[in-house]
Amino acid sequence: MKNRILATLPLAAVLAFPAFAQTSSTDTQTTPATTQSTDTGTGKQPLQPPAREGFWGRVNPFARKVYVRRQTDPIRDRVNELDDLTAGNSKAIKDTDSRAQAGIKLASDKANEADQHAVDAGNKATVAQQTAQQATTRIQTVETVVGNIDQYKASNQTEIRFKPGQTVLSKNAKDALDEMANTVKGQRGYIIEVEGFSTGKGQIAIQNSQKMAESVVRYMVLNHEIPVYRIYLVGMGNTPPPGTDADAKTKHVSGGRVEISLLKNDLEQLASSASPATPDQQQQPK
Repeated sequence: MKNRILATLPLAAVLAFPAFAQTSSTDTQTTPATTQSTDTGTGKQPLQPPAREGFWGRVNPFARKVYVRRQTDPIRDRVNELDDLTAGNSKAIKDTDSRAQAGIKLASDKANEADQHAVDAGNKATVAQQTAQQATTRIQTVETVVGNIDQYKASNQTEIRFKPGQTVLSKNAKDALDEMANTVKGQRGYIIEVEGFSTGKGQIAIQNSQKMAESVVRYMVLNHEIPVYRIYLVGMGNTPPPGTDADAKTKHVSGGRVEISLLKNDLEQLASSASPATPDQQQQPK
């Protein structure tokens, strides 16, 4: 009897061990599953470890291909989903970076354009200020000229000598008149004062001085086309030159002389100040 009991105890232990192992494995697998979170990248439940099957559990040395495929297919699907999710995230990051770069470039272009507008505005303001200064200067010049329009100043003087009883111009006299006439060509705001002086007394001296002065005026009008209205002629006779003391004894000069004085006002100064606009000013955009 004892021999039978001893023989059945090992057999019962062997038969009870697989059941006990299966129960322990099931409890161990179900307990952690309840605590796992569902917060995954794909939004799906995490993969659950495969349940223990058969006497050998998960590692079955005699498992077939169908069993292996059934265990690995869920893992492969999750890996594929993870690859797709990673690719989508990479594309989204690239799109966001491209839009950011485009926005930065657009902002930079707008800033450069604003800077250019500011520079153009500054240049226009500078040109406007210069124009205003030039206008102010010109107005002041015009006011000065208008105030001094009838004020003539001596610019050049020439004296021509005549022999007694002679009223014809000599070559030296003509050269002197040519030199003076060349200085007034193309100018404005000038007059020529011609005064004749002659020796003798009374009306005879006045007539002789008038004839000598007329010969000078005639030469300047005919040979140099100086307008007659710019020439003022007077025969002074034997009157002493201006600034000479009448009581003082003057040096006796035989024959006669003609004094030609070139007088100018400020009109020529006004014409010279009206300089033409520079090419840069003429090409300024409106």
